[in-house]
Amino acid sequence: MASVPSLASSVNQRVADALASALPEAGGADPLLRRSDRADFQANGILALAKKAKANPRELATTVVEGIPTGELIQEIEVSGPGFLNITVADRAIISTLAARAADDRLGVPLNASAGTTVIDYAQPNVAKEMHVGHLRSAVIGAAMVEILEFTGEKVVRRHHIGDWGTQFGMLIQYLLEHPHELDHKSGEGDEQASGEEAMSNLNRLYKASRALFDSDEEFKTRARARVVDLQAGEPETLALWQRFVDESKIYFYSVFNKLDMDIQDPDVVGESGYNDMLVETCKLLEESGVAVRSNGALCVFFEDVKGPDGNPTPLIVQKSDGGFGYAATDLSAIRDRVTNLGATELIYVVDARQSLHFKMVFETARRAGWLNDDVKAVQLAFGTVLGKDGKPFKTREGETVRLVDLLDEAIERASAVVREKAQDLTEAEIAERGAQVGIGAVKYADLSTSAARDYKFDLDQMVSLNGDTSVYLQYAYARIQSILRKAGDARPVAHPEVALAPTERALGLHLDGFGELIAEAAAEHAPHKLAAYLYQLASLYTSFYSECPVLKADTAEQVENRLFLCELTARTLSKGMSLLGIRTPEKL
Repeated sequence: MASVPSLASSVNQRVADALASALPEAGGADPLLRRSDRADFQANGILALAKKAKANPRELATTVVEGIPTGELIQEIEVSGPGFLNITVADRAIISTLAARAADDRLGVPLNASAGTTVIDYAQPNVAKEMHVGHLRSAVIGAAMVEILEFTGEKVVRRHHIGDWGTQFGMLIQYLLEHPHELDHKSGEGDEQASGEEAMSNLNRLYKASRALFDSDEEFKTRARARVVDLQAGEPETLALWQRFVDESKIYFYSVFNKLDMDIQDPDVVGESGYNDMLVETCKLLEESGVAVRSNGALCVFFEDVKGPDGNPTPLIVQKSDGGFGYAATDLSAIRDRVTNLGATELIYVVDARQSLHFKMVFETARRAGWLNDDVKAVQLAFGTVLGKDGKPFKTREGETVRLVDLLDEAIERASAVVREKAQDLTEAEIAERGAQVGIGAVKYADLSTSAARDYKFDLDQMVSLNGDTSVYLQYAYARIQSILRKAGDARPVAHPEVALAPTERALGLHLDGFGELIAEAAAEHAPHKLAAYLYQLASLYTSFYSECPVLKADTAEQVENRLFLCELTARTLSKGMSLLGIRTPEKL
């Protein structure tokens, strides 16, 4: 089905046509239509156009109004102040437009005609290390952007750039060769969660033991460094043990992502090691083109606006003086791969804001090399820090970084208590299932309802509250609608454009109609928090409608059906919007 034009776009077109007729030289000008608290919409563009044409704005506005018919779409239009237009749409138009949206599986949301291929780099844990609270935001924000962009028609390629290379593996592998009995975990035994925890506990123990030996035994340190050389040279036994570390870590990663209700596919996990074969050529291309130059033996890229505290330029080091490669070489090789082999038209990196300077330098280097250009852009979707209730970076009482799995378990536990308290006809199994959906939803929504660039406080008490801007509030609104629909008996949701609307019905209907435009905005601006804000407002408007407008006890059968129709479309919009944020909407709570 074709996309459904919103009321705003239909009204905007009517005003634009009348404006072009009244002032031909203004053909194609934007009337600047906005939602308004004085009417349904206000058009503010006439003032600037009148000034440009040296016309009286109020007279021009009056002429424009005379050229706009009222009836099916626009109920009333008046000139306000120096030349604003206050526009009220007809009740009939609201319900007719919503009926067209309801008839479409996509709720009338258009597909982006200029969609391309976006590669999103998100959820990047490190091999042989536990995931902590710092890994939460990249995963949650990245997954939401994947869903939002795919819904608009973009081809999205997921990439999980895990830390699976570097000097620490020489230490781990050498230790394991000398203590072969240490890594005895067998993948795949028991359930996924147990195997994930078991895999990480084994790796953790191994890491601590090898680190202690590395720090205390110079001879072991020498052997470990030699082992790094073997790894980089692709020595078979060394590579086999490295692969075992990666596989064990993936069991753990997938168990945590599964708890986060996120689908991470193996082919999308392309770590630092995935670009090893490209590093030499990347350096060669940069040096031959003059983008990078040798400085004290290292291959560097310099920038006029990047200087250290001493005032001297701080370069991006692509290759160290000892021949080793840094993160920059890997990141630049990844850009080459994503543009050349994956056909990316946009690269999005969901990475901590503290790495902004690094990515600014990497992107600029790629532009100078011609790998990024007007047709291929790269952006960092930079995110802030997760803070504790005290406003400081989130730590345990002992000052340790908080393990992500502990935090998720606690959220599920708190949410399960809330569900149990409210549950009327749920079994223990259903309470456990809903508790996980509510708890994980609460964690995701708290993150996504804050602009990514801002820090936010991790407060579980607030997150699982039934009041305020929380996912639990939205999930309960959805569950309440499902309850009404179940109780409706023979009454069915049917749109009745001829039925007059109460003020709260009109407010709800106008907001429902803005869903498509909001999705386009959230996609273009990489702003999932705007979708979260829209959904919270939708649930709030529904709550006002529900408290003021009886649904099943409305005055007429047509009014019952029309209100059930508004309920059902609200539920579908909430469910679709929440699913784009990676949050489930249980039918019962």
